[in-house]
Amino acid sequence: MDGCGLAVKYEPTSPKPILKWAGGKTQLLEHLFSKIPASYGKYIEPFFGGGALFFALQPEQSIIADANSELINLYQSLAEYPEEIIKILQKFSNDEETYYKIRKQDWKVLSPNEAAARTIYLNRTCYNGLYRVNRKGEFNVPFGRYKNPRICDAENIRLASKVLKKTQIFCGDYKAILSQHASEGDFVYLDPPYLPISKYSDFKRYTKEQFYEEDHIELSIEVRRLHKLGCHVILSNSNHPLIHDLYNGFQIEVVKTKRNINSDASKRIGEDIIVTIPRRPRLIVGLPPPLLPEQSKKYPSTRYMGSKEKLLPYIWDVASQFEFETILDLFSGSGVVGYMFKSQGKQVYSNDYMAMAATFATALIENNNVLLSKEDIEGLLQEKSLTDKFVSKTFKGLYFTKKQNALIDNIRANIKQMENKYKRSLSMAALIRACIKKRPRGIFTYVGQRYDDGRKDIKMPFEEHFRIAAEIMNQAVFDNGKQNQSKCGDAMSFNLKSDLVYIDPPYYSPHSDNEYVRRYHFVEGLACNWEGVEMQWHTKTKKFKSYPTPFSSRIGSYDAFDKLFHKFSDSILILSYSSNSLPTMDEIVGLMAKVKKHVEVIAIDHKYSFGTHGHKVGNNNNDVQEYLFIGY
Repeated sequence: MDGCGLAVKYEPTSPKPILKWAGGKTQLLEHLFSKIPASYGKYIEPFFGGGALFFALQPEQSIIADANSELINLYQSLAEYPEEIIKILQKFSNDEETYYKIRKQDWKVLSPNEAAARTIYLNRTCYNGLYRVNRKGEFNVPFGRYKNPRICDAENIRLASKVLKKTQIFCGDYKAILSQHASEGDFVYLDPPYLPISKYSDFKRYTKEQFYEEDHIELSIEVRRLHKLGCHVILSNSNHPLIHDLYNGFQIEVVKTKRNINSDASKRIGEDIIVTIPRRPRLIVGLPPPLLPEQSKKYPSTRYMGSKEKLLPYIWDVASQFEFETILDLFSGSGVVGYMFKSQGKQVYSNDYMAMAATFATALIENNNVLLSKEDIEGLLQEKSLTDKFVSKTFKGLYFTKKQNALIDNIRANIKQMENKYKRSLSMAALIRACIKKRPRGIFTYVGQRYDDGRKDIKMPFEEHFRIAAEIMNQAVFDNGKQNQSKCGDAMSFNLKSDLVYIDPPYYSPHSDNEYVRRYHFVEGLACNWEGVEMQWHTKTKKFKSYPTPFSSRIGSYDAFDKLFHKFSDSILILSYSSNSLPTMDEIVGLMAKVKKHVEVIAIDHKYSFGTHGHKVGNNNNDVQEYLFIGY
């Protein structure tokens, strides 16, 4: 995304405008130059007039245009035949008889070079360099009576010709020119006939074209189209309330100027405004996703439902195109996304409504340097005489053996005795991982071992699973130099602001459920010690009631998205959502567009790790498209 800055330093030795032009921008050049983008494609100026900015800038690729055909003939002729025009100008004299004789000529019947010389001569010798025509289209400005006007500045004509040779010159309406030639990355300068102010109500008389309020409204619509296209636009106009209204939200600078066209010297002080519409930061997609830091690969792998491990390169590809220092992972889930951002050196705020997710985030995102020693690990496995035996009693014969249940209770009791919260989090994360690895399919929606496929993980002793998990946790701990935070709470009431917010909520679909608690109630219970939950003792799996979430229905999801987008409207928004979920893609775009000027959607082909989608069971094909919605 291009920033703004000086493309080139303004040099007063650049070619000067060939014409004195009412509303010319020579006195605004330094202000305009400070707003020119550092890099751009083509320079386009469709209200060319005197071309002060063009001649000062001398762009390598450019398109200039104007609806005034006489004016365009001048520039086209100057580009090709400067010496011929110089010769013609040298024959003209500065006297009233010659002036009115030349003024009486119809430029359209003259040769292009003669017509160009006539335009320069009249401009240099008429009153105040005005361009005004009557209803018949005849030039009617009176003789200027200057003692020694510079009719032929041969050196400047030659310099201007060199610049004009490199540009494309068209005669036409600005909308047609921009429609045909403007493209992403171009720099467009717009200097239309100014909107009249009562103090300068006669200003419109000094140009051939008439531009009224409705014309300026149409122009503002075109400006927004250019912005959406990805152009950098600078517009100059009079300091009029309508102009402020039309370009509300963009940078507007008021500049004091001189009005050389007014015969009353007391009325020659005015105010111009310069509107800067920076290039819209368009996302680059379609390229191979970038490689992630090696550190990000050290996060413990998981089969956690909805984990975005495979999508990390795509998420970073999008996020890296913005400037940000802090990131809020609002529904952290497995924690893999927040950890990836931590490995990129960002300050991460992690949140989830599930205790097990917050446990992982505390251990590996908030924690920068605390590790479990070998003594810590072995001490956790040591038998403790007194435990609450909650797992042994509640889940007897359901998921693990009697011995394994006793060991889990023992580890739980030993974790409670640890004073350091990061050691407690690392230990609990290791215990959760060991339970998931030891459990067929890693979920707790069934009892017994009916999904035992003979995998090594199923046969490995529980103690070994725990030791391996603890070491993996240790290996994942690192310090990124930031004070990262982990929270366990409701996303709808989370108030911490950040530069970027990543949102990966439970996906609502009429074809499947999004109840994380139903699948992981046992390890979630470990993390929260079954405190503050409503046990459903009548169920075979001894689960507890799912946490309330607005994402359990279509209407609830719709309202929740609307509230979240408004809540974090000041942040860059990145939302992950599935193509088989509701609200629909168009509905989410509409909701995000309420608070963001730009909303883009990137579709990524994705396969879920195992069948959680009822409509996919028949063909066992879990391929969907994962959408990334980006609001900025």
